[in-house]
Amino acid sequence: MANSVKDTVYKLLTVIDSETQIRKYLKRFSSEQGLKFAVIKVGGKILQEEMPKLVASLTFLKQVGLTPIIVHGAGPQLTQHLNDKSIKVDFIEGQRVTSPEVLKAARDVFIGENHNLTSQLKEAGVDATPFYSGIFECELQHENTLGLVGTITAVDSEQLLKTIRKGRVPVVSPLGETAQGQIVNVNADSATFSLAQAIEPYKIIFLTETGGVLDDSGAIMPNISIVNDYQHLIKQPWVHSGMKLKLEKIKEILEEMPSATSVSITKPEHLAKELFTDKGSGTLVNMGEKVLDATSWSAIDTTKLRHLIESSFHKRLDNRYFDEVELYKVYVTECYRAAVVLSHAEGVPYLDKFVVSDDAKGAGIGKALWEKVTRKNPKLFWRAALDNPINKFYANVADGFVKSGEWKVYWLGINDYAQIAQCVEFASNKPKTVVQECVA
Repeated sequence: MANSVKDTVYKLLTVIDSETQIRKYLKRFSSEQGLKFAVIKVGGKILQEEMPKLVASLTFLKQVGLTPIIVHGAGPQLTQHLNDKSIKVDFIEGQRVTSPEVLKAARDVFIGENHNLTSQLKEAGVDATPFYSGIFECELQHENTLGLVGTITAVDSEQLLKTIRKGRVPVVSPLGETAQGQIVNVNADSATFSLAQAIEPYKIIFLTETGGVLDDSGAIMPNISIVNDYQHLIKQPWVHSGMKLKLEKIKEILEEMPSATSVSITKPEHLAKELFTDKGSGTLVNMGEKVLDATSWSAIDTTKLRHLIESSFHKRLDNRYFDEVELYKVYVTECYRAAVVLSHAEGVPYLDKFVVSDDAKGAGIGKALWEKVTRKNPKLFWRAALDNPINKFYANVADGFVKSGEWKVYWLGINDYAQIAQCVEFASNKPKTVVQECVA
C-alpha cells in the first residue's frame, strides 16, 4: 500500500500546473487554521472499486497540510448484504424503506465500511478517527412510509473539529439518533449537506464514479453557475433521478452558504487537479455571479472595468479605449470579477477583451461567463499573444486558429474561408490597447 500511495501522490503532483497555483490554493484553503477546509462525500461504489486511489488522494491532502471531513455512503454494499441475507426490502419513490431488520443490516454495513476506510488510511500513515454515532440528531418525520429513516435536525460538529485540531481525519457514517436514542438510517448526501451547513467549509466535494455532471452527450460539464445555468439545466431531459436531486440539493445548500463556498464533483484520482488548478477536473458548482450585459458603455461602471482589465493584463489600458472602441456588447459579472468586451468587426463580433480577476480564477466564474457569451454569440473571433497563458483553453474552445505575426488568431462558428481570412487580417493589424506596463 505504501508504494502505491507514494506513486499516486507523485502522479497527483504532476497535474499541478505550477508551484504558484498550488501555493495560491493552499493559502486559500488554509484559512480558519485549516479547520474548515472541506467536507468530502465518498460514494459506496468508490469504496468498493477505487479504495487505493481514494486513500492516495486523502494522503496527499494530509501531506500538504489539509484535513478534510469524510462522509461515506455504502449503498451497493448494503444492497448486496440484504440480498445475501434474503432480507425483504420495499421502496417508495426510489427510496429504500428502513425496517428494523434493514436498519440492523445497514448499521453493520456502515460500521464495517467505516472501519475499513479508517484502517486503510492508518496503514498509509494518515491518522483517522471513525464516527458512526453522536453526530446527527434526527427526527422520524416519515416513519409511516420510510420507516427508520431520520431527518437531520442538529449536528454536533464540535466533535469533528476537535478531531481535526489533533491532526486526525474524521470518517463519518450516515447514521443518526433521535432524542429518544433510536438509531436511524440517514441519507449520506443529506448528511454531507447538513455537516456543510454546520461547519461552512470552503469546499464541498462529492467523489463519484462518473467524475462530474454529464451533459446530453455524456461529457463532463466543467462548471455550473446556479445563478446563470440552473433554471436551464434542471429542465433538460438528461438531468434526472439522483443527479437531478443532487443538483436541487446543491442549489439549496449554496443559497444558504457563504458566497465563496463551492461544490466539486470529481473522481478520487482527480481530486488534486480539481482542488489545486484553475482548470480543475470534474464539475465545479457555485452560485456564480449575475452577468450584466449592455450595448453602451454608459450602462456599466467603466472605472471598475478599467481596473479589472489592467489588473488582469498587468498593463495600462489606453486612456482613449472607451471612446474609440466601437462597442457591440459588453458582459460583466455583477462584482466586476470577469468581463467580455465584443466590438463590431467584419460582420462578426470581435472578442476584444476576456478578463478574469486573480481571485476569481479557479472559481468557475470566467468559464461560466465564457459559456454564456458563446451561447448568445455563436460566431466570434479574437486574438491572443503567443505567450498568453490561456492559449490552451482558447485552442480547445475555438473551431480553428492560425499564427499571424506576434498573435494567434482564433475563430468560432465561422465556416466561410474568405470571412476567416478577413477576420485574421483584421485581428492581426488591430492596434494594441494595453500597451504600457503597470507600475507596481
